Amino acid sequence: MADPQSNAPLRASAGAPTSGVIHVRTRLTADFTVISNALAQRRGSAVTIGVAAYIASPPDGSPVSITALCEHFTEGEILISRALRELEAAGYLERRRERLPTGRIRTRTYFYDVPGGGSPDDPPEPPKPRAVPPEAAPVPPRPRPEETASLSDADPRAVAVLASLRRVDPRLVLSEREAASLAPAVTQWLAAGVAPPQITDLLTARLPDRFLTRPAGILAFRLRETPLPAPPPAPRSPLGERPAVLPLQTCDGCERAFRAPDPGRCRDCRSREASDRLRAAC
Repeated sequence: MADPQSNAPLRASAGAPTSGVIHVRTRLTADFTVISNALAQRRGSAVTIGVAAYIASPPDGSPVSITALCEHFTEGEILISRALRELEAAGYLERRRERLPTGRIRTRTYFYDVPGGGSPDDPPEPPKPRAVPPEAAPVPPRPRPEETASLSDADPRAVAVLASLRRVDPRLVLSEREAASLAPAVTQWLAAGVAPPQITDLLTARLPDRFLTRPAGILAFRLRETPLPAPPPAPRSPLGERPAVLPLQTCDGCERAFRAPDPGRCRDCRSREASDRLRAAC
């Protein structure tokens, strides 16, 4: 005989709180992930907690790169990379560079249920440097757009590069204030020898399908996080080029050889004649 069912709403049992959440627990035996309260109740960004819960849920070997996370979440690469930085700073996430038997270098990501913890079955390993991707590296604060110069003060070449981005992606439409704030970074790239087409490729490659903020934020992030190329070496003088050597002359006074562009007297004879004229004048 089936259990009787009721459509009546559940009533709180005696002693239940009169406000706030009341949990209705279901015992899960499959398809669940255990997350510590310290992580689930962590103060700060909800995106960080969501990214941590997602990384903890798939099996080992699942891709958790920024690109893979952006394909799963609706947030863009700026919010995702910020969440990864917070998890690394808190000790939940670690990236190690490891050498394969073939000699190639790969980056492996470790996620800890407890910051700094590990499996007791794992052999101890010497500390290894962390490989932090450029988009997850700490960045200095940038000036607000209101603090930047006007568009009339910007480099015309940089403004032209920024204005041309909308021809590659129609979503990259910038206001005058946004273009003025981005122009100094583009000018640095141009001064470093990067051609405008290369800057365009950098700013428009692999953009997210959906922008949650103005596109200027993503452009500023990429210009800020991508390392500038090394300046070209200073040109060297051609080999064998030496300063011109003055010809040898014979002094008209003491017949001693000396170097000068024209015939005449050596320095000693000129000094002696000057002293004689000075004594004669006295």
